[in-house]
This record gives sequence, structure tokens and C-alpha cells, in this order.
Amino acid sequence: MTTTTGPTTATVRRATDAAPLITAADLPPARHFIDGKFLDQSPERVIDVVDPSTENVIAHIPEGTADDIDGAVAAAVAARRQWARLLPKERSETLHAIADGLAEHTELLARLESANTGKPLAVSQDDVAQTVDTFRFMAGAVRATTSMAAGDYAENHLSVILREPLGVIGVVTPWNYPLLMAAWKIAPILAAGNTLVLKPSEQTPLTTLKLAELVADLLPPGVLNVVNGYGPVAGARLAEHPDVNMIALTGSVSSGRAVARAAADTLKRVHLELGGKAPVVIFPDADLAAAVSALRVAGFWNSGQECGAACRVLVHESVAEQFVEQLVGEVRALVVGEPTSGEDVEVGPMVSKAHFDRVTGYLERAKSQGIRVATGGGALDGPGYFVAPTVLVDVPEGAEVAREEIFGPVITVETFSEEDEAVRRANDVPFGLSASVWTENARRCHGIAARLDFGTVWVNSHLVLASEVPWGGFKGSGYGRDLSLYALDDYSRTKHVMHNHER
Repeated sequence: MTTTTGPTTATVRRATDAAPLITAADLPPARHFIDGKFLDQSPERVIDVVDPSTENVIAHIPEGTADDIDGAVAAAVAARRQWARLLPKERSETLHAIADGLAEHTELLARLESANTGKPLAVSQDDVAQTVDTFRFMAGAVRATTSMAAGDYAENHLSVILREPLGVIGVVTPWNYPLLMAAWKIAPILAAGNTLVLKPSEQTPLTTLKLAELVADLLPPGVLNVVNGYGPVAGARLAEHPDVNMIALTGSVSSGRAVARAAADTLKRVHLELGGKAPVVIFPDADLAAAVSALRVAGFWNSGQECGAACRVLVHESVAEQFVEQLVGEVRALVVGEPTSGEDVEVGPMVSKAHFDRVTGYLERAKSQGIRVATGGGALDGPGYFVAPTVLVDVPEGAEVAREEIFGPVITVETFSEEDEAVRRANDVPFGLSASVWTENARRCHGIAARLDFGTVWVNSHLVLASEVPWGGFKGSGYGRDLSLYALDDYSRTKHVMHNHER
């Protein structure tokens, strides 16, 4: 592929005289939330919470222990029967009250999220809006669940199908969407009648702790518990705990494997939403302008720290040059900056120094392998963990950057010549979370979508989500479904009661 483009380096817009995003009064209590209250004891060890735009420490949270998890699980066990006995209507009203409380604090939650993650305020505001919508949807869904019709399926025996809560659910949430991923778990878990213990990412705990603070008076003590800490200690204890009936994790593939192994001894259910490497398959008849416009958002939303990001383009060789030129133009127009530097900022920093090093490491290896940088290609001047929005072209089949999840502001571009080749190569990754197909041919789009081995396939769009439809993957992307009625099914169990009514 030959194009007239060449690498350029973006600049980071800085907030020179803007007010700080948050003050000390905005912060939640930096403690564990167990049995309806924030614990008062002083922790032996604390974890620094860092603003990735400035590298400043903005809070310290306690490093949770196995004993902290045990205490939280005990509180959830004590609360579960009372919560499970509530009518769906009563649980629904509580979820609506939670949604109302979060909506009233939208601006505060968005500022906290941006301060902790470096997200542009537009991204954080969208996260809060989707969080509120998740609670509202589950509040309605729990009052309208459906099941197999009661009836006689054996002579003189009436079968009734019941959906029951599982009990106590352990939850581990990631750093890329701290508030929203907490909501994706908390809302259906509570709606289904369970109690829970949640461990947020040690890097981004602030909005989860603020959520606990805001809803403390709305839930009975012990129904929702939050324990801070690291995965190998607090997360591992949660996964192996004999009184936890299910462990649900959104995170990396390695974290998913660790959780599944820890859960095996107690045979508890496991719900895993893991990584992705979403192919974007562009055929010659596609609307290239629409595809490029969509990728400007879907490839770089949340700085590419998104498991469904449109990160791997497979474009037909006949339109590849035209497509790349248009894509590079859009990517070079992206505004990179600190959250306080303007409402038009689109791309923020990587969440941490470790992740920054990981992403830039992929870029350096790609360049050493002869993969060409059409734009971007490396780190931006600090402070902060900023990486230039990047397009890599001339990417060979099987390249590391085309198969592994970079999880940063990077799109790779490969070309194909035949339809079967495009499908084979799109599927030839360890992940199966999401993909998109771009074509104006109705028969082709149906046929290709059926052949792609991914949990969500968009046609002529990418990264469009709704609370009513499920989200989850195949293969290395895990199992279980977030959002929709399917999440309620995941967090409940089926019981068959059969009555002999022979007379």
C-alpha cells in the first residue's frame, strides 16, 4: 500500500489557568464500604491514586486484605435473604432511586472520573449517563421477566419454572470504565435479588466509592459492599471464597484465567467479560467517508482503552489507499489534551505509567518489524501518560499488533483481496468480543455477520451499545452477558417445581 501520508506527532493541549477538576471535598471516603458504612480503622498499607494527566497523587486508598474480603462477604451473606425476599417492584423502586441519586450528581461523578482516569469530560459524562440508564433499564426489566410457560409436560403433573437469586456475587471491575462497569454488574445483580462484594481497580476506585457513598441510605446494610485492593490478594480471596456463589469479572484475559482457576475449587459460577481485538472489515462498496467518521470515534473513544474498540481494519485492496488517506486525515484532527483544557478534547492519556509503557512498547516493536507509521507512532511530551493517536499500515498477516490487544489509541490497517480471506483473517485472533462489517450489499452483510465469530457484529457502524441488548464475547473474550435481560438470567438460577395433581 502506498499513500502520500507520513508520520506526524500530535501535541497535548494543557490547561494553563483552568480550575482543578476536583477538590478534597469532592472525594469519597478513602476506605472500605462494608455493611452499609465506611470503615474507620486506619489501614496498614495504602495505594496511591494518580491523575494520569498530571502524574499527581490525588488520593490514598487502603490496600485490602483477605480478612477485609471475609468481613464484606459475611455482611453480604447476612443481608441476602432479606433482599431476596423483596418483591420485584420493591427492588425496582430502589434501583430507580439509585438512578435518581446518580443523575443528581452527574457533574461531580464526571469530574471525579476524569480526574482519576484522565478521560475527556465528554467521555466521562457519557459514562455517567449510561450508568444511570443501566440502573433504569434493570429497574424495569426485573418487573417484566419471562420464562417457560407453566403447564403439564408429563401426565397429571404441573411444571412451574422459577427464577431465583444466586446469593452472594463477587465482582471485580476494571480501570477503563470504573463507574460504568460497576453499574453493569451492580444493577442486574441487585435486580435479580443478590447481594454483592465489589473490588474496584486499585488504580481507579474513586467513582465506585462515591457511588457507594451516594446509595448508602438507599440499600439495606450488607447488600452492596466495596473492598479496595489488589487482584492477587483481595480479588483472589473473593474468587475462592466458599460463601461467594458467583464471581463476575471485567478485565484482562490473564485476570480471567486467574479468577476461573480460583473459582474452580468451590465450583462457583464464573462470569467473564475479557479482552477484544475488533476487526473492521471494509468491502469495496462501503461508504468510506462513513466508515472513517465512525472509526474516529470507535477507534479512539476513551483513548482506545476500550475492549470493543475498532482497532484492526481489514480493507479491500482496491480501496485501501483512498481509505487510509481519509482515515489519517481524521486521526490527525483529533484533539489530545487534559480534561480541563477544553470541551472539544477527544483523547486523553493512558491510565497509568505501566500501561503507557505497554502501549509504547507495542509501537516500538511494530516499527522495528518494518510496519509503517502513517500518523502518530509514539509517546507525547509529559507530564502525563499521553500517546499520539496512531495509524499503522502495511501490517502483515499475523503481526503482533494485529493479533494482540494493544488497548491504546492505535488502529492497524491490513488489506485483503477475497471475501473468504477477509473472514478467515478477521476470525484469526484469540478474541471474540466484537467486529463490524462495512458494505452496501445486504446479502453480503448478513452472510459475513453470520460467519464472524464474535459476540457483537455491527453492520455499517461500530461501538454502538444499548441497555436493551447483550454485550459479551466468545473464545478468549470470555463468557456471560452484560446488559439486557440476558444479564438477569446470568445472575439468577432456574428451579423446576413439579406438582402431581392426579385425582
